[in-house]
Amino acid sequence: MQERAEVTRRAVLSTAAVLFEQHGYVGTSISDVARTSGYTSGAIYFHFGSKEGLARSVLEAHFAEWPRYVECWESQDAPVLDRLVGLSIAVAREFRDNVIVRAGNRLWSERGIIPVSLPRPFVGWIEVTARMLAAAEAAGELAPGVDAERTARVLVSSFYGTHTVSDALNDRRNIEDAVSDLWTLLLPGLQAAPVDAAKCLEGARTLLAATRGKPAPSMK
Repeated sequence: MQERAEVTRRAVLSTAAVLFEQHGYVGTSISDVARTSGYTSGAIYFHFGSKEGLARSVLEAHFAEWPRYVECWESQDAPVLDRLVGLSIAVAREFRDNVIVRAGNRLWSERGIIPVSLPRPFVGWIEVTARMLAAAEAAGELAPGVDAERTARVLVSSFYGTHTVSDALNDRRNIEDAVSDLWTLLLPGLQAAPVDAAKCLEGARTLLAATRGKPAPSMK
């Protein structure tokens, strides 16, 4: 019975994510989710309580995508900056391809009209980036005078700004190139011994290819 309930919950959550991503919070109703998913409105209310609860669950699933990615990239045996760049491209792909991530992103942008407390974005990514920059400094990869925490805030802000522009202009189809362009600009100011930024990007892409066969984070 518990397994069946979990199957129902996951199916409804996946359907809701598609509809929220396409139509937004206001443009999606419980009836829409019921009709599209094939489950009754009663089943949806049983599992999520309300449309607000359903939206919050999609956002929580969005945030639940990331811990395994972070663990994977922090544990790689490779230069830290290569891993940081690789992680950013892996995340960019999820924002392009993963409907749970895309739906969570849209719902967060509409947070002012969703009457429920929502998870706080960006803070976790700033902490992860600062931690990886500190590791790069300890490994002798970071240029003197680079403040890990301040730089992390700038990097995360730049990354999400790049996403916003890419989303607005071409639905993130060029997001990998856009993120690569961002790193091409920023890496010479971060590296202790600046080399061609393309070398770091090449290392990141090699790591991406090596991790592609590993299980992706599962939707909770």
